[in-house]
Amino acid sequence: RTRRRGRATNRSRRSERMLRVEKPRWIGNERRRMRMRRVMERSESRERMGSRIRSQETPCCAPETVDSNEYFDTILLQGFHWTSHRHEWYKILKEKAEEIAESGYTHVWLPPPSHSVSPEGYLPGHLYELNTKYGSKQELLDAIAALKKCGIKVVADIVINHRCAQMQDENGEWNTYTDDIDHEGNKVNWGKWAVVEGDFGGTGNKDSGEDFHAAPDLDHENPELRNALISWLCFLKGHVGFSGWRFDFVKGYAARFVEEYILKTVGKGNFCVGEYWNDSVYDESGLAYNQDAARQQLCDWIDACNASSSAFDYTTKGILQEAVRDQYWRLKDPNGKATGLIGWWPDRAVTFIDNHDTGGEQNQWPFPSEKVALGYVYILTHPGIPSVFWSHHFDWELAQDLKKLIALRRRNGINSNSTLQITMADPDCYVAEIGESVLVKLGSRFDLGKGFPGAQWRLVTSGKDYAVWEKEEEAS
Repeated sequence: RTRRRGRATNRSRRSERMLRVEKPRWIGNERRRMRMRRVMERSESRERMGSRIRSQETPCCAPETVDSNEYFDTILLQGFHWTSHRHEWYKILKEKAEEIAESGYTHVWLPPPSHSVSPEGYLPGHLYELNTKYGSKQELLDAIAALKKCGIKVVADIVINHRCAQMQDENGEWNTYTDDIDHEGNKVNWGKWAVVEGDFGGTGNKDSGEDFHAAPDLDHENPELRNALISWLCFLKGHVGFSGWRFDFVKGYAARFVEEYILKTVGKGNFCVGEYWNDSVYDESGLAYNQDAARQQLCDWIDACNASSSAFDYTTKGILQEAVRDQYWRLKDPNGKATGLIGWWPDRAVTFIDNHDTGGEQNQWPFPSEKVALGYVYILTHPGIPSVFWSHHFDWELAQDLKKLIALRRRNGINSNSTLQITMADPDCYVAEIGESVLVKLGSRFDLGKGFPGAQWRLVTSGKDYAVWEKEEEAS
């Protein structure tokens, strides 16, 4: 595997706050008993003085073992778009559950489940308040139950880089959290201590990642805050029914925390994905051919969380949406591998054409609309973990084409680690064999000459500028 391994830096720490001392078992000699008694007395004194006491015990709801590696054959559907909150969305998800399953998807990614200052859910406030613009808590439970009944696993959009406060402090800074009670009856009424140093008047540790300007960045270095988040994730898993996480804006905090949140909730091996939206490499002519620096950043983040999570393959998206403009030479690197993250770390690369940010109503970095079908031919036949945008499946009249491609992928056992042999990468034509059973041709060129598939290949689907074959089984 060709990649350089690196670890996250900027691990500046400040002294931990006071920890709650649990009542010990009275065992051992007299000196030990006296020492523990003094600790208890000091602890009780602090409580009487109104000091903030933190729980030392870390919650954990993860299974001891994970039976399977979900990254192997996951096919993800993003189950919403940017304006889904304007509709009775959870009801729509419930109604579409059977169709989603019949289409071949294994996982559905839902929008942020908690109360939010913004209707889309990305400025969370009360974490345990699950009545949102997408629907009521009961409607969320019903939608998840319907999906799980159809064999679909449900992934929650987790926004934990920042949290919007409900009140201002004495200096007018929004850093006081109120009226939130967790599932065990404990208050999640944080103060400025929960916010990183210097952000919205925060007094916590230095930020371990990039700043998110719209809301207070949370101090993930703080053990009490991490424990509260882990407890909330366990609630979403055990009481609501989620089985994995999509971590929003993972540039905002160190990747080592992502590993902890996964290991102590769903466990390593269950599908999780991080949104590490990094820039592609450009030169004077536009998008550069060599995108090694961009995909190395993704590798470094995955490595820093100990491969407990996958990452959205923004590098492949950037390359592919230029390649489909008769620049197919971009899809093969000098070593004969795919040029995106899927060329280096395919079983942690979530490939996609668009999502709620890049396409749809926001349209920040859209795939060429006339080439979207072509893009899905690529990601649904290639290694990596493909993700399909809700709008493309349900609103773009691509459902039948997508179902054919997903069925082909599953029928031929194409997975995140399937072999890829690129036999042609010319400006107007790309040809590749995947898993020794699927052959794909992209591009405007019709005549493949000697590269045209032989009699052992059967055409499965085709359209403008693409064709897909699968190998016929040999007669016994």
